[in-house]
Amino acid sequence: MTVKTAGPGADERLASTGLARRLLIRPELGAVVGAVVVFAFFAGQSETFRSVDGVANWLDPASTLGIMAVAIALLMIGGEFDLSAGVLTGTTGLITVILATRYGFSIWTAMLVALAVALLVGFLNGLIVVRTTLPSFIVTLGTFLMLQGINLGVTKALTGTVQVSGLRRAEGYEQARAVLAGTFSLGGADFRVAILWWLGVTALATWVLMRTRPGNWIFAVGGDDRAARAVGVPAERTKIALFMTTAGAAWLVGSILALRFTSVQANAGLGQEFVYIIAAVIGGCLLTGGYGSAIGAAVGALIFGMADKGIVFLGWDADWFRFFLGAMLLLATLANRLVRRYAEEVRH
Repeated sequence: MTVKTAGPGADERLASTGLARRLLIRPELGAVVGAVVVFAFFAGQSETFRSVDGVANWLDPASTLGIMAVAIALLMIGGEFDLSAGVLTGTTGLITVILATRYGFSIWTAMLVALAVALLVGFLNGLIVVRTTLPSFIVTLGTFLMLQGINLGVTKALTGTVQVSGLRRAEGYEQARAVLAGTFSLGGADFRVAILWWLGVTALATWVLMRTRPGNWIFAVGGDDRAARAVGVPAERTKIALFMTTAGAAWLVGSILALRFTSVQANAGLGQEFVYIIAAVIGGCLLTGGYGSAIGAAVGALIFGMADKGIVFLGWDADWFRFFLGAMLLLATLANRLVRRYAEEVRH
């Protein structure tokens, strides 16, 4: 591994860095290595895990988690958190099912209303954060509690239970299910369409981060908000847009799950917000903002999917999955800190 330097008196910024060093400072490197290790571990002990059917099984939970993890990663790179993201997936699903089954809305119209509500929640979260300068942790925790109460109260008032069902009878259900929650055949196994949505969201987020001006703004506001404002970055608009992006992803996941199961529990998505954050951290995002990648968050979700199903395939107690999450979070946080420190040394 070598670093080519410019001649005497030349600008040090023109120095070219070797491929190995460039790879070492990538935020998703730790997640990729972790994914290879996790796959090798479970594949070596379970033939089912490494079969085509097994791959379809562990890509399924990774896909919906991955959509949210990528959106949360963008928000974390921008220096903020959203603790309401998990419960918002349940809120959007409930809105869709209630409007379609209780008030005669078509699936598509009900989903559009749910999207509008989600974007409004994201906008309000972002607006409160940037206007009050309160920590996003506190603001979105308040939103989390309010949405949790609304979900439970409205569902019980309408149905007398904590579940709304009957979506299968709604107008447009089959078409919507085919687009968002259907399956496609590959290699003799049925894979969820949500996997394609996951890949699409990851590709779009990566392009925005690495190839567009808004991507530069996201890194800038997450790295140093005041400095970003000083050079003309629209920090407030950027952060509000990030909260709305997270809300939009919550709507997409909520719609996918509602169409798949044709019913929604009032407590749907509860507690998932921490899993999204953990997946983003495993993928290379720093809790302090300004650093991370969408691809890393997607790989972090992939690790979760493999561990979730791999533990089942091996016949282990499901409680070990929680142990795995905690261990991966600690290891990823330490690895991210080392990679970030090394990256800063290379730049200097």
